[in-house]
Amino acid sequence: MVANPLAPSRLAEPSDANALPAAVWPASAERGADGVVHLGGVPLTALAREFGTPLYVVDEQDVRDRAARTLAAFRSAAARIGTTATVYYAGKAFLSTEIARWVAEAGLNVDTCSGGELAVALAAGVDPARLGLHGNNKSAAELDRAAEVGLGTIVIDGSQEIGRVAEVAARHGRRQRVRLRVSSGVHAHTHDFLATAHEDQKFGVPLADVEPLVRSIRSHDELDFVGLHCHIGSQIFGSDGFAESARRLLEVHARLLEGGPVPELNLGGGFGIAYTAADDPTPIEQLADRIADAVAAQCAALGIPVPHLAFEPGRAIVGTGGVTLYEVGTTKAVEVSLPTGGTATRLYASVDGGMSDNARYALYQAEYSVRIVSRASDASPALVRIAGKHCESGDIVVDADYLPGDVAPGDLVAVPATGAYCWSLSSNYNHLPRPAVVAVRDGEARVIVRGETEHDVLARAMAPGETA
Repeated sequence: MVANPLAPSRLAEPSDANALPAAVWPASAERGADGVVHLGGVPLTALAREFGTPLYVVDEQDVRDRAARTLAAFRSAAARIGTTATVYYAGKAFLSTEIARWVAEAGLNVDTCSGGELAVALAAGVDPARLGLHGNNKSAAELDRAAEVGLGTIVIDGSQEIGRVAEVAARHGRRQRVRLRVSSGVHAHTHDFLATAHEDQKFGVPLADVEPLVRSIRSHDELDFVGLHCHIGSQIFGSDGFAESARRLLEVHARLLEGGPVPELNLGGGFGIAYTAADDPTPIEQLADRIADAVAAQCAALGIPVPHLAFEPGRAIVGTGGVTLYEVGTTKAVEVSLPTGGTATRLYASVDGGMSDNARYALYQAEYSVRIVSRASDASPALVRIAGKHCESGDIVVDADYLPGDVAPGDLVAVPATGAYCWSLSSNYNHLPRPAVVAVRDGEARVIVRGETEHDVLARAMAPGETA
C-alpha cells in the first residue's frame, strides 16, 4: 500500500490500527476479547455510559507508581554521589485535591505557582512545609498567605520580591526559606538545547545578577537563603541541557559559598513523555543518574561539597496516566491538493470536545495519537485528523494518526497522554462545560473532579438588576 503523502514523516502506517503503543498508554491499558479497551480494569465504554463524554480518565495506580519511581530514581542517584534529593510535583501540570494527596503519599513535595494552586494543596492536607511557591508576579495576598501557613520555600523571581517576602515574613514572625530563580542561558526541548549568555524571558534573573541579589537576601534576617533554582524547558528527552545548566549554576553557587551556606540546588523539571509511538523519552532512572554525575563532576572540579538536590517534574508523573474519551459525531473525507500535483484524502473525524478540553494543539501544535476504544476493527488503516466541535479552523485534537478506515459516528475514541496540561488549560470556549475527571483503579471508578453542567456555565451570568 502506498503511504498517504499527507502523513507526517514521523508517522508510520501501523500494521494493526487497534494496537496500543505501550510507551504512550498507561500500563493497565488493554484491549479485551470484545475489542473494548480497559483502563485500571474498567471498560472505557462503561465510563462513557456512566459519566458521558468528553471525559478525562486518570489511571490512579499509574500516577502513584510514576511518582514513587521518580522519587526513588533521584534519591538513588543522589545517594550514589553522596547527597540527598527532594522531588516536588509541579502542580501546574494537573492539580486537584486527589492528585495532591497521591503524590504527597508517594513522598513528593508539591510545587505551586498561584494562590489557587496553594489553596488546592492545602485543602488536600499537604503539610505546608512540603510546599513551594513559584511565580514571576506573586500578589501581596499570595505571599501573605504563604507566610501565614508556614509554606516551605518561596522562589524569589526578581529583585522587587526580596523586600516583599521579607516584609510578610516579619509580619508573621517567621524566617522564610527562599530560593532565587536564575536564567542560566540554557533552553532545552526534546533532544536539543541552546546555550546563550542571556535568555529573553520573563522568569528569573541573569547569572550576572545573582551575587548582589543574594547579598540583598542575606541582609534580611527574616529570609533564609537556601539556594538557586533554574528551569530550562519542557518535554526534554536528554540530560545534556541539564548538565550544562548545572555547570553554569554551580560556578555561581561556589562563589556564593564564600558569603554563607548554600545548602541546595534546584534544577527544575521538564522531563518528557511519549505522546506518539515515535517518541523515545529517556527513562527517569537514566536521567537522574546522568544529571547526578554531571553535578558531582562539576562540584569536584570546583572543590565544593555536593549540595542537596531538588527537582520539579509534573508531566513525567501525571501525563501518561491520563486519557481523554470522546464520541465521534461526524466523519468527512477531504480531498487535499498536493504541491507535486494530484490529491490525497484526509479523513476528518469530529468529536464532542476539542480545544476547550485540550488546548495544546492550538497553542503548540502538540502531537497526539488516538485509538478507537469501543471496538476492534480489521478495516485497513486510514490517515485521520481528530477535529473538535468548536467554531475554529484550528480546533484540532490529533493532527495525524491512523485509525481503521471504518471509523464512524458513535465510535468511542480515546486520546492518550492527556494527563498533563489538558484539564489545567481547559476552558468554557463556546460555552462548553468542562468535562469531569474520573480516576480508575483495581476495577473501580470514581469522580475526582466534578464535571460542569450548562447550569454551572450560566451561574456567573448576571440577571438585569442583580447585584454582585
